[in-house]
Formats: sequence, C-alpha cells, structure tokens
Amino acid sequence: MEEHKPYVPEITPFKDITLKAVIIGAIFGVVFGSANAYLGLRVGLTISTAIPLAVISVAVFRALSPVLGKSTILDCNIAQTTGSASSSLASGIIFTIPALFLWGFNPSLFKIGTLALLGGILGVLFMIPLRRALIVKEHALLPYPEGTAAAQVLISADVGGAKAKNVFLGLGVGAFFKALVEIVKLWPEKIYLKIPVLKKALLGMEPTPALLGVGFILGPRIAGIMVAGGLLSWVGIIPLISYFGENLSMPLFPETELPLAKMSAEEIWRNYVKFIGAGAVAVGGIITVVKSLPTMFNALKIGIKDFSLSRQNAQFQKKRTDTDLPITVLGLGILIVIIIIILTPQILGISTTLLVRLIASVCIVIFAFCFVTVSSRIVGMIGVSSNPTSGMTIVTLLGTSLLFLALGWTDILGMATALTVGTVVCVGASIAGDISQDLKAGYIIGATPKRQQSSELVGVLASAFAIAAAVWLLGEAFSFGTTALPAPQATLMKTVVEGVLGGDLPWGLVLVGGAFAIVAELLGIPSLPFAVGIYLPLSTMTPVFVGGAVRRFIEKRAANEELRTKRKEKGVLLGSGFIAGEGILMVFVAIYAYFAKAKPKGIGLVWPGNVGDFIALAAFIGLVAYLVVKSSKK
Repeated sequence: MEEHKPYVPEITPFKDITLKAVIIGAIFGVVFGSANAYLGLRVGLTISTAIPLAVISVAVFRALSPVLGKSTILDCNIAQTTGSASSSLASGIIFTIPALFLWGFNPSLFKIGTLALLGGILGVLFMIPLRRALIVKEHALLPYPEGTAAAQVLISADVGGAKAKNVFLGLGVGAFFKALVEIVKLWPEKIYLKIPVLKKALLGMEPTPALLGVGFILGPRIAGIMVAGGLLSWVGIIPLISYFGENLSMPLFPETELPLAKMSAEEIWRNYVKFIGAGAVAVGGIITVVKSLPTMFNALKIGIKDFSLSRQNAQFQKKRTDTDLPITVLGLGILIVIIIIILTPQILGISTTLLVRLIASVCIVIFAFCFVTVSSRIVGMIGVSSNPTSGMTIVTLLGTSLLFLALGWTDILGMATALTVGTVVCVGASIAGDISQDLKAGYIIGATPKRQQSSELVGVLASAFAIAAAVWLLGEAFSFGTTALPAPQATLMKTVVEGVLGGDLPWGLVLVGGAFAIVAELLGIPSLPFAVGIYLPLSTMTPVFVGGAVRRFIEKRAANEELRTKRKEKGVLLGSGFIAGEGILMVFVAIYAYFAKAKPKGIGLVWPGNVGDFIALAAFIGLVAYLVVKSSKK
C-alpha cells in the first residue's frame, strides 16, 4: 500500500500548537456546544461541528491577523480540534442528565460539569491506543467523512479558497427565522394535516431551519428511513390502536385514567407508541453494538501490539506525525477518574456506599472503552451525525441496571446511580466519535497527534462546566420533558432504567418495537435511524426528510461529480449554520426566560382559521428555496 503523504511535511518550521489556537477553539466550542445542546434536547439529534469550526477558524484567524499575526493551517486545525472536543460534550449530557431532573433530583451545576469532565477525559484518553489502529492502518477503508471534509476545507483555505461565508449566512438566516417564530410569534411552531378515513392519523411538520439543516447533513437515505419510522407510528400504529380501542370503556395499561376512545393522537403516541419506539431504539442499539464487536476486539489487539512494538523499537514513533501521548497518560487518567468517583459521593449520589461507587467506576471504565471503540469505528463509516450514541448508552444502562437489580439496588438512588454511569459512558463515546474526525483531519493535514490529543483535553477541561451551564439554563427556562424542550433521548433513558429496576415497564409494547427493529435489519434497513423515527414525533421527522430531499435534488441536477461535491459542501455549510443559528438564538431566549421568569410573548398576533398554518408553510418553502438556490449557485 502506498505510504500516506500529509499536506504539511513531517519536517516543518511551523508550530503545531499555539495558545491563540487553543483559546479561540475553546470559545467557539462553547458556542457550538450550547447550540448542539439545544438541538439534542429539542429533537434528540446532534451534529458534528468539525466542518463549521474549520471554516470559522480560518475566517477568524484571517480577520485577526493584524493583531495575532499570521496563522498557519496547523493553527486552524488545532482551533477546530479544540472546539470540536468542546461541542461534542453536549451530546452525552443531553442524552441522560435531564432524566435526573425528571426524577426530581435537580443535580447541581458542579455534578453535571464533573460527569461531563470525567466522560470527556475518558473519551480522549481511550482514543490514544486506537488512533493508529483506526485512523492510520484503516486510512483507505474508513473515510471519516466530517474529518476528511474539514481537512479539505482547511487545505483549500490555505491555498486561497475561504468558505466561511456560507456558515455565517446560514447562522444569520437560521437565527432570524427562529426569532420570527419564538420571539415575534409570527406563525405557529407546528402545523398539522388530518388524514381522512385513517382514524386519528396526523401528518405534522415543525417548519424550522435547524431540522432542515439536519436533514441536509444526514442525506436522503437516512432522512428517508427516519421519516418512514415516523409514518409507521402516526399513519399506521396510532390509527390501529384507535380502531381496536374505540369501544373500550376502561383505560388500557400503561394509561391509568383516560380510555382510548377519548385520547387524541398525541396522547396515544405519548402513552403507547413511545414505548414501542423505546423498544425499537434499544434493540437497534444492541444490534449495532453486536455488529461492531469484531472491530472493537481487533482495534484493541492492534493497539496493544503497536505499543508493545514501540517499547521494543525506539524508532517506532520517531516521526512527528506519528507521535501520540504516552500510554502512561492513559493509565494515570483512568486511575484519577476511578479515584474521583470512589472518593466523591456527591457525583453518584449522597447516600451511595463505597461498594456501589467502586462497582460503578468499574462499569464506567469497561463500558467506556468498549463504546469509544465502537463509536470511532461507526463514525468512520457514516459520520458523527448518524452515530448511534443513544443505542450505546441504552446498552450501558441495561447492563448496569441488570447488575444493580441482581445486587438489590432498585431504589431511586440505584436508578440515579445507573444513569450517572450511563452519562459518563455516553459523554466518552460521543467525544470519541468527534475526536476521531479531528484525528483523521490531522492525519491528512500533517498535524502532530499528541498535540491534537493535548488540545482535546484542554477543550474538555475548558468547556465541561460551560456546556453543563447551558443545559442547566435551558432546563430552568423551559423545563425538561415539556413541548418546548422534550429531551426525547433522556426520557428514553429514564424509561429504560425505571423499567429494569422498577418492574413497571410495559414490556409487551417494548418487545413489539424490538420486533420492528429486527424486521428493518433483516430487510437491509439500518434499524437505529428507523427506530428513532418511530420514537420521535412525525412533525420532527418531516422537515428532516425535506432537507434530505433537497440534498438529493441539487446533487442530481449537477452535471458532474466535482459540481455535485461542491453543491453538497455548500449545503452542508449552510445547514450547519441553520442549526447553529437556531440553537444560539434559543440559548439567548433561555437566558431571557430565566431572568424574566417567562418566555417571550410575541406581538400578540392571532391569525383567523388556518391562515397561520399556511403562512408557516409558505415561510418554510421560502427557506427551502433559499437553501436550494444558495447551494446551487456558482
């Protein structure tokens, strides 16, 4: 196989890490991490920020060159690496922590930030032995799409092709559009269409720029699979439940008050279909993990072999571009994490015993290493935005909860402890997926791995409590589990833990969902995105599908592969801006709501009949047209 030649040669006069790069990366990491936190709490999905951070770092360094001096491509790479590590912390926090609030624990900012910090450190450190196995040895097999794209953005900017304009345009448009809905309240947040004949069937849409951007980034296949799951729920399962339950006069478990005949479509979805979706997501996650086991063991075997060779041969890691942090850093980091968990009861729960904390720390280390490996391998094939971190977290919670059940720790503190174990593992797996993309970009560019790994640790340390504060603030302003902030993934995790330790899970509905996931897998359909579509509202999936369809439309109209790639790149940057703009605006809205003790009331405009719905639809069509035109423009 031909030896890889990086863009920046191994021998270079450039510094491969600078203070300005780390500071700027950490700042933008907090900004994009806060936006990612809102997106995840809103729809249960997060995105990779590697590409927009790469673009923005180039623009910022150019704008500040009179003050900071000339910057190199290695500066930009370190900035996006630091920022990416910061922003990926949000995924792990929002998938689990809101469940503690729903149980009434109200964890402190210190606890949330500490859990994020521990998970982030483990995620970075476990990638040290895996880098050579997954990034270097499988360079030709694992594309790591966001990392490769970020590297190409940096290289093209270095030779004279700045692309930051599309990100900033998308950010402004996304924030303005969302402000018209959330602050001015010019049209409704959701629009619905009833389907005749099918009992209580509804088609819905949330016409928002963030979801449109998510769909474009995911692409038509994954977006189509997700909306298929939503159609199964809202046009299939809900009408079936309504049809067979319309003559029941008594409530049907798990509902205890309303009979089915008196339930709306949303109530049927909340009381029945969500459990089916939870089962589908759980089984889809388990299938994904099982399929990744060979990769996990092979990567571990290769990593151990390489480190053994490095001790025997002093020249093995002599090259700058092949120098990782030493293995002793990994061992010391794991030891520090275990000691902190064992000696700090406040992290897992005030009343947890030493034995509980010891077992929890062992579970964290084992599950974290397993799923860091799985996460890195998966994002190498499909990218960070499609990384099934929630599935890995569900498997962690199932394993930990079953262990606690066997030991008799089934009270509310046992549930909270199991969830905090899942939090640390989820953060570790999430950050490992993003870091893998950064290491891939660094490998293509010619960065020094140990410098990247150091900047990633700085990014984690600098932003863990800032991202935790953003999540806490959003929860205080809008409350987790509400329509404004449903926190779907955290609600799912809460359901899993309660079901195993409390014994009150409607297992029949859960297993039906699991059967759907197995059928999808047998048909060659990725079970996890299909399961997420079942679990989330169809109104969330519809704009995601539109975004994927827009990407397919502009790509098919391209005359050649080069033009197709350019159009996709423009759309991805615009979509990333849409997501960041909406997310950042909602963080400011949350700050306002927290201090004003109320959400913005708008201008008090009331549209007659369905006029508001048509205006919302027209505005969304205009947004779609803008995305098509800007992505297709030469």
